[in-house]
Amino acid sequence: MAAPIKVVVTGAAGQIAYSLLYQVASGAVFGPDQPVYLHLLDIAPMMGVLEGVVMELADCALPLLAGVLPTANPEEAFKDVAAAFLVGAMPRREGMERKDLLSANVRIFKEQGQALDKVARKDVKVLVVGNPANTNAFICAKYAPSIPKENFTAMTRLDQNRAQSQLAAKIGVPVQDVKNVIIWGNHSSTQFPDASNSVVKVGGAEKPVPAAVNDDNYLKTTFVSTVQKRGAAVIAARKMSSALSAAKAASDHMRDWFLGSGDRWVSMGVISDGSYGTPRDVVYSFPVTTSNGKWKIVEGLTISDFAREKLDATGKELVEEKQDALDVCKD
Repeated sequence: MAAPIKVVVTGAAGQIAYSLLYQVASGAVFGPDQPVYLHLLDIAPMMGVLEGVVMELADCALPLLAGVLPTANPEEAFKDVAAAFLVGAMPRREGMERKDLLSANVRIFKEQGQALDKVARKDVKVLVVGNPANTNAFICAKYAPSIPKENFTAMTRLDQNRAQSQLAAKIGVPVQDVKNVIIWGNHSSTQFPDASNSVVKVGGAEKPVPAAVNDDNYLKTTFVSTVQKRGAAVIAARKMSSALSAAKAASDHMRDWFLGSGDRWVSMGVISDGSYGTPRDVVYSFPVTTSNGKWKIVEGLTISDFAREKLDATGKELVEEKQDALDVCKD
């Protein structure tokens, strides 16, 4: 059996973590032969609730769970971790502007970046789930200068999974038969779910999704807006935000980053090098392939005029958000 790796989950007493912790501890993320030592970080008032989570993890009797450390101290939580799920963030409450949310969360991610820089492994893989995820990941990386920028990513896998599931239902095939759906840009309502390069297996043969759907108007309107607004639709129904599906997406993202994506493209918010005419030095979601713990942007895709407009709009929002976040950091 391999030596255990240390994995931190922040917001560990919260809803998403409640679904995520089992997946991490059961081997669904790092593989069936990799033991994990879980570090659970949350704020001091949540320590009582966290104690209950620790009890439940013990009660799962999981063979791969080597140990659990609950804490309210970031430096304790991030010590020697190989993987970090940064889930904890202030949730958006009714009547709250995105800007208010940004300023509260930027401070959290600045502090966590500094703690990671100080005590985490230098090859730590960081996944930011807490919103605004792309900009939080950018700030976290900025305050952890000793860790490579490409080790900080933001989650757009939930959007990808949502998009894949919508297309599979529309075409009438199992969800795993649709691949290479792309999410471009920000994990916000400006994201661009793009089916133009995706393929689907129908009757044993692969064909382009646009041909299988055969409804260009749907792919440019209903499909895009359904994926963009799915989070709000879940909140309206459940009176709470997506947790089960968010945890599953976080697991998928980290698993593919650690173990490889195979012949599929996956969407990850990564530091932009300006590929596809996107703004440089923001965390932007691209189609990537992963192998040996590294991601690589898929090259050579054709960007239609329709897509160009969408890529530019979400890029513009990210540049503005980044500036707002940097302004908060100056205060």
